[in-house]
Amino acid sequence: MRVGFSKDLRLCSQSLASFKNPSRVARSLNKHESTQAKQRRGWLLLLLLLQDEQDTMLASRRLHAYANHTAAALVASASASASATTNADGRHARARERPAGRMAAAAGDMVWVRVLEEGVFRFDASEAARAAAGPSLSFADPRRREVPREGSDAPAVLPTCEVVGGVQKVVVKLPSGTSFYGTGEASGPLERTGKQVFTWNTDAWAYGPGTTSLYQSHPWVLAVLPDGKALGVLADTTMPCEIDLRQESTIKFSVSSAYPVITFGPLNTPAEVITSLSHAIGTVSMPPKWSLGYHQCRYSYMSSEKVLKVVRTFREKGIPCDVIWMDIDYMDGFRCFTFDSNRFYNPKSMVDDLHSIGCKAIWMLDPGIKNEEGYFVCESGSEMDVWVQKADGSPFIGKVWPGDCVFPDFTSKRARAWWASLVRDFITNGVDGIWNDMNEPAVADVYGMLMARSTYEGMVLADASKRPFVLTRAGFIGSQRYAATWTGDNMSTWEHLHMSLSMILQLCEEVCRLALLRRYRLLPHIYTLFYHSHTKGIPVATPVFFADPQDIDLRKVETSFLLGPLLVCASTVPNKGAHECAHILPKGIWLPFDFLDSHPDLPVLYLQGGAILPIGLPIQHVGEASLEDDMSLIIALDENGKAEGVLFEDAGDGYAFTEGDYLLTYYIAELHSSVVTVKVLKSEGSWKRPKRNLKINILVGGSAMISTDGVDGEEIHLTMPSESEVSSLIATSELEHKKRFGMIQAIPDIDEPSV
Repeated sequence: MRVGFSKDLRLCSQSLASFKNPSRVARSLNKHESTQAKQRRGWLLLLLLLQDEQDTMLASRRLHAYANHTAAALVASASASASATTNADGRHARARERPAGRMAAAAGDMVWVRVLEEGVFRFDASEAARAAAGPSLSFADPRRREVPREGSDAPAVLPTCEVVGGVQKVVVKLPSGTSFYGTGEASGPLERTGKQVFTWNTDAWAYGPGTTSLYQSHPWVLAVLPDGKALGVLADTTMPCEIDLRQESTIKFSVSSAYPVITFGPLNTPAEVITSLSHAIGTVSMPPKWSLGYHQCRYSYMSSEKVLKVVRTFREKGIPCDVIWMDIDYMDGFRCFTFDSNRFYNPKSMVDDLHSIGCKAIWMLDPGIKNEEGYFVCESGSEMDVWVQKADGSPFIGKVWPGDCVFPDFTSKRARAWWASLVRDFITNGVDGIWNDMNEPAVADVYGMLMARSTYEGMVLADASKRPFVLTRAGFIGSQRYAATWTGDNMSTWEHLHMSLSMILQLCEEVCRLALLRRYRLLPHIYTLFYHSHTKGIPVATPVFFADPQDIDLRKVETSFLLGPLLVCASTVPNKGAHECAHILPKGIWLPFDFLDSHPDLPVLYLQGGAILPIGLPIQHVGEASLEDDMSLIIALDENGKAEGVLFEDAGDGYAFTEGDYLLTYYIAELHSSVVTVKVLKSEGSWKRPKRNLKINILVGGSAMISTDGVDGEEIHLTMPSESEVSSLIATSELEHKKRFGMIQAIPDIDEPSV
């Protein structure tokens, strides 16, 4: 059986080198099916992701190495003991280092090598398994996973490996009391300890808390150790992967192929681990600023007149909105890259009207292409031979919205270029962004990511001076380089609202207006967070325990989250407002505040002591703002009477910021002898500071604040009131707060949720 497996792989390798066509290679492989078919097909999927001649040659060599050495490597691994060497206290002993950082393949041990940067290590089942591993799709630069780095550091945590029935099982044992997070887009609680997840992209309509496979696959675990330090573990495979966290303080990965495991840390904090991970898989692409505003989306708007009426109503009622979304009903018979000639007869004119009132338009594109003669997309795709094919060489046909559909093989460079060219032409209709849906066909966990990549590249072809905005339902770890994501086909239930908070980290008209005005006032801060996420890998939103990883009580909190130093505390309990919930706060100073907009259905906001929060005006859309607009700083002094904050400003689109065209301001506040001085500590970028008013608001507790006005860039001084005056301010603020809540009626719950 092993000999047959070797022959099949060699045939596949020859096909790859000669055809350079993923679909034909798959067809060649299917002609030589063996009992190892599933493992072989998964390995092939890795090979199909190669992009050029050099990669093809590398894959061919690796494939031969796999054929020649896999049997011996797997047998050796299977016979090895799965137990790791441990100290008396149960922690892994540091491995004796060999030249080039590799260690002996003893019983259950894995060979390792230093990669990427200090504290990051690659583990493989054996040297043969390392040679056989396919190219990385998760790494932004796959070579950084392959090239050993210099250094003297050695891993503090040593995974073990065994192979059972062709399944490579990797086990990582950690100290008792370790908490697990990550596993990508998964339903259920924020903390993944005790859970089991299967990474296999699945169309999981109306999923529940027990659903084990959703739309995206991220074979990644963040382990927070009892002392607050953290370790990241990535199983770098595109194959279906079982992540088993049910055994106490133990991570188990199981995959039907050879794959490397990459460890990050342990490092001092979870944030440091996430930053280190971003150096491997890349950071989020810098979004256009308008994409951080409110998006109006529903299934579905049936005509351009309806779309314009909706947006104009937003403007008439003073409800902020930056984007409206078009679902599949804009198409001619659900044919992608077309418009219904009666209901959306002039999309460019409609978009021009939207732009005139400050609104962008995003349009859906699915991978399912109607299989129909005369349809230009289908015919050009057939001419280019871009379809996913069956074993007999004919295109695979599946039923989607248009009926019988063919599907682009996004693992093919030619297919990706074909799709990108269609997107480029599609953009000329006034398309501002693209929504990729229904893109988790069960052919590979990377299908959705590669579709998003092709869409992103098509938007760059259309206008390289603009930042593409792509939203994808399906994805793989690393997708953030090309697209944003959403939580898929959830439902309007309290259970799904509760799950949405942990998944994102993992209404009546008036309250909607208040919530959106809050969002727009916070936009300068949120945009700054995205800049830091793009340039440094710092997460935009994080779980509360990131503020104090040593605090065990914070590790299960999932109704609150952090936006930098801003803590947002929500309620997902029916008939109970956020102000009525007992929120667990991190240690230290956390001061509540609002914009005189408190409401039972809005979250409670806290600012961490030592932070300065930049705030903008309550605008109706991003394009309404100007650099000369008044700004506000909300300040929470720490126990030493100090605070600091940062504000990033640029054109909001394009890439001039990469050449220095921006203004990055570092503000500081210090209390001396009852006087607080607020000033600019330093600035970066080529932009000159605009002449604008700057309002200073210093929080003193109980949502009370004292304020003064000044000019941005100049020193601003504010005298703090006496303790008795502060107490009076707090009492007055709390009384007004209570009165406001007494006058407001919360939104009643709906017995029958709508989908």
